[in-house]
Amino acid sequence: MRRIGVLGAGTWGTALARMLCLAGSAVTVWSKNGAKSAALERTRTHPNLPGVTLPPDMRFTSDIAETCADKDILLFAVPSVAVRGTAALAAAHIPDGQLIVDAAKGIEPETLFTMTQVIRNELEKDGAHRHIRLVALSGPSHAEEVAAELPTAIVSACGNIEDAQLVQDAFSCPYMRVYTNEDILGVELCGALKNIIALAAGISAGLGYGDNAKAALMTRGQLEIERLGIAMGCMEKTFSGLAGIGDLIVTATSLHSRNNRAGMLIGGGMPAAEAVRSVGMVVEGVNALPAAMSLSRRYGVEVPIMSAVNDIVSGGADPIQIMKDLMGREKQNELPKPVSDIRFENILIRNKESASMKRIITYGTYDLLHYGHINLLRRAKALGDYLIVCLSTDEFNWNEKQKKCYFTYEQRKALLESIRYVDLVIPEESWEQKRTDVHEYHIDTFVMGDDWTGKFDFLKDEGCEVVYLPRTPEISTTQIKNDLNGR
Repeated sequence: MRRIGVLGAGTWGTALARMLCLAGSAVTVWSKNGAKSAALERTRTHPNLPGVTLPPDMRFTSDIAETCADKDILLFAVPSVAVRGTAALAAAHIPDGQLIVDAAKGIEPETLFTMTQVIRNELEKDGAHRHIRLVALSGPSHAEEVAAELPTAIVSACGNIEDAQLVQDAFSCPYMRVYTNEDILGVELCGALKNIIALAAGISAGLGYGDNAKAALMTRGQLEIERLGIAMGCMEKTFSGLAGIGDLIVTATSLHSRNNRAGMLIGGGMPAAEAVRSVGMVVEGVNALPAAMSLSRRYGVEVPIMSAVNDIVSGGADPIQIMKDLMGREKQNELPKPVSDIRFENILIRNKESASMKRIITYGTYDLLHYGHINLLRRAKALGDYLIVCLSTDEFNWNEKQKKCYFTYEQRKALLESIRYVDLVIPEESWEQKRTDVHEYHIDTFVMGDDWTGKFDFLKDEGCEVVYLPRTPEISTTQIKNDLNGR
């Protein structure tokens, strides 16, 4: 029998705990509120799940140590704003190597961390947690329907597919189908940002607009999420899956959706803060807005619908005028690039998914692109079939390398994408991400210039070949800058 601890006795946490208990797991549910735990233990009902009886062997407690001790799986099911605080409270009681599942959907505005990243960051502070196993649970899943045992499909996401499969096994039951996905960042991003688009759909309905407007907002809103996610290195297909368009559909169309309800109230003329109070539960779309705006600026991705929602919710803008502004934007082609380019990329995607394809990754700034860079990329691509270039962001260059680039990240990215040897460009935001990248992108060979010889040999322990290629001796970006300055 699996032993599962659930941190959070809200609607979603309770619905999942009930499902796990009925599926044969021994479940302990924690609430910070002792009176709430006692009431749930006594009444076997939850105020937000009318008509649903909780199993007699489902345990409720306000003792977080009891909830965390000797568990096969520890489930975080608190609102996104409470994830860090809960992790801090639980840290001393969570053993190193614990399999942790996060069911909250959000992005921390101060750090721009997803919820699993928040948990990892908080647990790592004590130095005792060195082997943290984190899985994100997401997808179209209203708690009310799960509690009513209605058919539901969700996603278990983790860079380590074996941990994702363990959660898949634990959470599967006759009315819950669980898929796995290794793109944990993409899954979490979808879960957080779809709430903003659901707010937009609700505002539209509150204004009296019809299904046409809602469909347009959902479709174009999902594209905004996808563009931002791809700029952050996520997998394109994640956004057309359960965690992406699936979760958006259910959140933007259902009366169970807090975000949809809050949006309808705002569209009907109610101030945003009052609308949230009226809903009576956490409205995650409102919480996600500051992070969405920051990510948009960081990655240079335009998000007009999310920006419009932010103007309404945070800036008090007139929803009717905002809608007119959206409708009056500059005319565009729905396809972001020529059809020939899209067809070529589709071929690359199909090849990328081939198990026999050898994947290469390299890192760099690639400012003032020159033939030495081209030589390195050409030789790197010759080592395999699919070349990923991890390009240092402007912030990373300045903060960590003390290097100011002539071209912006987006300009350097566009230049690299035009090179025939390069298949994919993703952002480099930290020195530490290399291990993660190797696993997330199923890398076979890591390539750097020979001025880094020996510095990345630790990646061999991750099952990755490490190759240091000779640089073109007569050329470098530094030399170009010196020559131009007459040095």
